[in-house]
Amino acid sequence: MTASPRVPVLCAGDRLTRDEFERRYAAMPDLKKAELIEGVVYVGSPVSLLRHGLPQANLFAWLTFYREMTSGLVVGDNSTVRLDLDNEPQPDLLVALPERAGGRSRIAAGGSLEGPPELVIEVAASSVSYDLHQKLHAYRRNGVLEYLVHRVDDGEVDWFLLERGSYVRQQPGTDGILRSRAFAGLWLDVAALLRSDLPALRAVVERGCRDDAGHAALVRRLAGS
Repeated sequence: MTASPRVPVLCAGDRLTRDEFERRYAAMPDLKKAELIEGVVYVGSPVSLLRHGLPQANLFAWLTFYREMTSGLVVGDNSTVRLDLDNEPQPDLLVALPERAGGRSRIAAGGSLEGPPELVIEVAASSVSYDLHQKLHAYRRNGVLEYLVHRVDDGEVDWFLLERGSYVRQQPGTDGILRSRAFAGLWLDVAALLRSDLPALRAVVERGCRDDAGHAALVRRLAGS
């Protein structure tokens, strides 16, 4: 993995402006993942199938079920987000309303997303991950409405809702379901996720889209945009 002779190599721990981060990242096409979080560079490491790849695939399937019933959403997998001058993360998954439907982010020239998506999802090993510390603060400060972290080693899912400038961890209902506030009908069966039960994940999303009265209004809003 090499950089252009005229551009310094992008290294973990570098403190850079966003412009310099992007310049160095662009000069290293073999580098698959690097993020700028609070002005500090984080470089991706090899990814475990069991501790990251499979859990992320399950979450992507869950979002796909919802997207099938909610046409018009912006859904991204490992997509760069230009949050502010010190933060350019590459979240595992994201969901955003299109700008024309009231979303606060937009797809800029070059294809990157600028501004905060409504929902960001990260797969983390445990609670010590920077996903629950540095990234959480960056997402909160930039107004990401909902932040979901799947802590694989801990067997937990944290779903934070932005309330009066702070993230509040929501508790599942008596049925064990977590429910999105930004996306009506996006319901998550945590137990089904932890056991990789895709039919059960789909069934709960279908129930959410049927029983949450706000889902029909969201579909009309997206269609009208």
